[in-house]
Amino acid sequence: MTRIVAKRSTRASRPRRPADTPARATDNAGVRYIESSALVAALLERDAAALKSVRTRGRQVTSALTIAEAARAILRARAGARLTADEERAAVRALRRFERRSHVVAVTDAVLARVRRPFPVEPIRTLDAVHLATAELLDEPPQLMTVVTRDARVRDNARALGYAVE
Repeated sequence: MTRIVAKRSTRASRPRRPADTPARATDNAGVRYIESSALVAALLERDAAALKSVRTRGRQVTSALTIAEAARAILRARAGARLTADEERAAVRALRRFERRSHVVAVTDAVLARVRRPFPVEPIRTLDAVHLATAELLDEPPQLMTVVTRDARVRDNARALGYAVE
């Protein structure tokens, strides 16, 4: 079973779920796996479509890898003078808010074992395979999950695995 490592939002209107229980499609409007490229597009590029996809109702699930990749993207953007100090702070706050509102799934031995097997559309990079493996191991029927991504390799594989893609 995939272990969820981040806290859920503490809104009173939602019942709490045990930390080791994966998100289920019966909650809200379905499960939405948010992949790093979509989150970075929303946080750094303020891409309207990415922002809308990341903010759409439904249970948001992501990998711990997504949080790490987004944090690194923010640091790289600041170091490369693409962000001012104020913009960097705003992006970090937005990332923290996203993390609080999402179910963050650890990169487990089960995820890494799945990464070692072929995906429908090869070649695929290792980090992209981690995202796809995480989505697969949530045990949600593909027709009840949407993968939100801006990466063509992730998109092509997610579709080949039967997931809706935004």
